[in-house]
Amino acid sequence: MKVKDLEKLDETDRKIVSLLAENSEVSQSAIARELKMSQPAIYTRMKRLRNNGIIAHVVGTNLKNTRFYIAEVEMTAKDPWKVLDFFKNCPMYLNGLITSGRRNLCLFFVSEKLQAVESCINHHMRRNPNVVDVEFNVVITPAKDLVVPVKLWNEKMDKSPCGKRCDEQPCYPSEKCLGCPATVFYKGTLL
Repeated sequence: MKVKDLEKLDETDRKIVSLLAENSEVSQSAIARELKMSQPAIYTRMKRLRNNGIIAHVVGTNLKNTRFYIAEVEMTAKDPWKVLDFFKNCPMYLNGLITSGRRNLCLFFVSEKLQAVESCINHHMRRNPNVVDVEFNVVITPAKDLVVPVKLWNEKMDKSPCGKRCDEQPCYPSEKCLGCPATVFYKGTLL
């Protein structure tokens, strides 16, 4: 999506986006009634908005209604893209942002045990020569619904997506680390 695409939105497009933001499951017929338009006209507009990346459908877990802990990790990395690439398949990793300012990365993680995320960060980031500094913050509660795609691993592997075996990691024998949710070593119940 480009800025020019947002600038092209007319009042009707903006109303459609607003209605979907309020209730992502609202039907095209209900939108049509609200805007006094036909359902096919709404369909055409929504299809264009989807194709242009203005609206998207996300299926996930509402973290506001779960027992998950959310961690926000700010760090400075010499090459932030390497950090993002390292975590891209991590089951606890939600998303990452390259930022400006004192730190150049902001990462979000989720786990049923806070020490599991902390152990992951301590093991993979604080010891990483590419990472200059790390600040670990706990999200107390989201102000609004926070729906994110959380992958639930059905088939467990011997090695985690980052290539490690949990049973060979120094943090695993302690009860601080639950192990990677993608592996047979995972001691948790939610992911």
